[in-house]
Amino acid sequence: MQQNFFVKSHGLGNDYFVLDQDNMTFQLTEKNIQLLCDVHYGIGSDGILLKVPSAKADFGLKIYNPDGSEAEKSGNGLRIFAKYLYDYGFTTGKIFTIETLGGTVTAEVSKETNGKANRIKVDMGKAIFNSRLIPVICDEPECLDHPINIIDEAYLINCVSVGNPHCMILRDQLVKAEILKHGSDIENHPMFPNRINVQFAKVISRNEVEILIWERGAGYTLASGSSSCAVAALMVKKGLTDRKLTIKMPGGVLQLEIDEAWNIRMEGEVKEIASGYLSDQLIADVLCL
Repeated sequence: MQQNFFVKSHGLGNDYFVLDQDNMTFQLTEKNIQLLCDVHYGIGSDGILLKVPSAKADFGLKIYNPDGSEAEKSGNGLRIFAKYLYDYGFTTGKIFTIETLGGTVTAEVSKETNGKANRIKVDMGKAIFNSRLIPVICDEPECLDHPINIIDEAYLINCVSVGNPHCMILRDQLVKAEILKHGSDIENHPMFPNRINVQFAKVISRNEVEILIWERGAGYTLASGSSSCAVAALMVKKGLTDRKLTIKMPGGVLQLEIDEAWNIRMEGEVKEIASGYLSDQLIADVLCL
């Protein structure tokens, strides 16, 4: 594989491009990540997935948000990365492990067409409700139905970690303008030392939930695997749904299962958009930062 080769894919409209550290002629920094993710000056994406070595798993993965920060875990990113590994011959097995900053996960190619993966299952680890471990600054050991004031709104928040921190707010109706207005303020509220991912959620039935997403470091997002996992875990925790459920997002749907020990399994589609090589002119711009 030639130097600076990339593959861009999306999971339900949440798009990342993949780079291989072994084939890069530059190092990723906060500024050049921002440039590469820029829709006008770079490739344009919701983040970068960097293949790195791992001593703990079959493969290592670093996940970068478009603002240059590093994410602990991304459900859509993991499915995209798993597809890349399978499609480009890094593995012939359909089940393999991936080490992330948020822990090691198991991925499985559950459906393929002509040798290309198009559905991926990921064991996303365990939901953690301990306020200190999420982390969230809360007087209660678990931050459930905790009041918070955001500008002119009073909300009840529910928090969980699925390898990265999440805050879910139940709503009777989902309004995009509301999460656009308050998403950043919730993400950056002093209660959340590491900032937080935000979901507004509406229960449709015992097996179906609809959500809108504000992703930490990325903003409003069409879909998020880790957000879906977080919402599913919180719905089960609060007794609002069964343990197998569908999460609906503007970008599409994911299937979630929460077992009795709070382990999370997620399954959904992933599709490749493009592949190619970063141009010499783009690399020159990157190296100037």
